[in-house]
Amino acid sequence: MNSLPEVTVLGLGAMGHAFASNLLKKGFTVNAWNRSAERGSDLVSSGLKLHSTPQQAVASADVIISVLADGEVTLEVIKQMSPGCKKNAIYCQMGTIGIQETTNVIHTLKQLQPAMVFIDAPVSGTKAPAENAQVLILASGQRDKCAAAETVFSAISRGTQWFGEAGNSQKMKLVLNSWLITMMQGVAESMQLAKQFGFTPEQFWNALDGGPLAAPYVKVKLDAIAKNDFAPQMQLQHALKDAKLALASAEPMALPVLDRISEVWEQAAADGFAHQDLSSVYVWLDKNK
Repeated sequence: MNSLPEVTVLGLGAMGHAFASNLLKKGFTVNAWNRSAERGSDLVSSGLKLHSTPQQAVASADVIISVLADGEVTLEVIKQMSPGCKKNAIYCQMGTIGIQETTNVIHTLKQLQPAMVFIDAPVSGTKAPAENAQVLILASGQRDKCAAAETVFSAISRGTQWFGEAGNSQKMKLVLNSWLITMMQGVAESMQLAKQFGFTPEQFWNALDGGPLAAPYVKVKLDAIAKNDFAPQMQLQHALKDAKLALASAEPMALPVLDRISEVWEQAAADGFAHQDLSSVYVWLDKNK
C-alpha cells in the first residue's frame, strides 16, 4: 500500500510539469489540472491523472500544489477547487504572485475551507533545476502541520528553507528575483561591452573563472549567449512580472536600477522577446544599439 500522500498539481507550465514528473518518478499518486487541456498528456503514460476541472482534480488529494500565472488566476482557481477539497488538505501556493496577492489568497482560502493548511512555497530555480529536482523551496506557514507537504517537497527539490509566518516566502522570493534580474541585465550589458572590444563570451567567463565574481548563473547565461540559444528557462515576461511585483511591494522606497530595468524589459517584451529566456535581453540590446 502506498503510504505517500496523494498530490494534485494545478498548473502544468514549466515548473508544475517538472514537479508532477518528479513526483511520478518517486512513486506518488499525482492528479493534475491545467487550463490548456493538452498540457501534461505526455505524463499520462507514467501515471498522471488529468482532470477537466480543478474541483475534480483535488477531490482525493492530501497535498495540493498550485503553480499558476498570478494572484488573480490563483484566486479564481481556489474558488473553483474549494468545494471539492478534503477539509484537512494542505494547499501549497508555489507561484510568485506577490505579497498582497498572497494575503488575499490566505484570506479567501480561510473563508472557503477554514480547516485547510496554507503554505506559501515559491521556489528559487528555473526550468532545468526544476526538472532535475534541484530547486530550493522557500516555505512559510504552519510547519508543525506540514509533514505531508515536506514529504512532497523532498521529492521535487534539493531542500526547503522556512521563513516563519505564511507570506514571508513571497518577500524572500522577490528579493532573490530582484537580484537575479539585476545580475542578468549586468551580464547582458557587460557582454555587449566585451563584444564591442572584441572579446567572446568564453573569454569573458575565463576572466571571471576562479574568482569571487564567477557565479555559476553567469556562466549559464554566457553559454546561452555564445550559442544564441534563448529557449526559455525563465521567460522574460515572467521575470518582468516579478520585477513589477518587487517595485510595487517596495513602495515608498525607490529601487531606481530595478525600475529602469523594468522599463527596458517592457520594451524588449513588446518587441517580441516576451516568451524567450530573460537572457534574450542581450539580443534586444544588440538590436537597439
